[in-house]
Amino acid sequence: MKLQGKTILITGSTAGIGEAMARRFHAEGANIVLHGLEEADGQALLSELGERAILKISDLSNPNAPCELVEIAQESFGGIDALVNNAAVIPRATLHETDAQLFDQTMAVNARAPLLLIQAATESLAKNQGVVVNIGSINAYCGEANLLAYSMSKGALMTLTRSLGDHLHSTLGICSYQLNLGWVLSENERIRKIKEGLPEDWHQKIPREFAPRGSIQTPDEIARMTLPFVAGDFRPVSGSTIELEQFPVIGRNPVKE
Repeated sequence: MKLQGKTILITGSTAGIGEAMARRFHAEGANIVLHGLEEADGQALLSELGERAILKISDLSNPNAPCELVEIAQESFGGIDALVNNAAVIPRATLHETDAQLFDQTMAVNARAPLLLIQAATESLAKNQGVVVNIGSINAYCGEANLLAYSMSKGALMTLTRSLGDHLHSTLGICSYQLNLGWVLSENERIRKIKEGLPEDWHQKIPREFAPRGSIQTPDEIARMTLPFVAGDFRPVSGSTIELEQFPVIGRNPVKE
């Protein structure tokens, strides 16, 4: 098992992509620190995983939450080998719909919390020659009209990843990566699109221009692709951003029928 004896802290891991990661990494032998907002969902997953897992319910917009989460991980398992900054808020809002409160909330969870988590976990990660994996978005490159604040936050996260990939790696041996995801079929995304007016089976009718294989990626697939980064298989590479999408994000020229 690739993660035997390692401790992985995954924010936003009681549902969606984070939940899939928790299941996958636990099956590979890791101790898992679950985190989320919904107590019932978290307890259900915790019961299913059984041994080698703990749960912390907290709101990462609270500046004290990151440090508390890291402390619980260290107290329970003696340290952290990998930190996965997965939790994010995804408000649908255009330029003129984005007010100060929405912007501040988005940046607090999506950019500030990862920074504070890395700060709190640095000593433990350095001791274990660990890794930081930030879950980003291809929106970090050019945004999307109704995802302005979200896109900005993922751009900030990408800059953080590259910066830490330099000085944290050279001084402490901590590697950092950002996985910029494309369209993923999480349960929340499925429901969100239905609320936006798409039919119940919208995910079964994805145009090839958005998903060349005919379907978008699943949380389980993202978890599988994240595993080697968490395991440290990409050392000594650090500070890299990798697009997990079915088509080239930059310089794309879609097939014209």
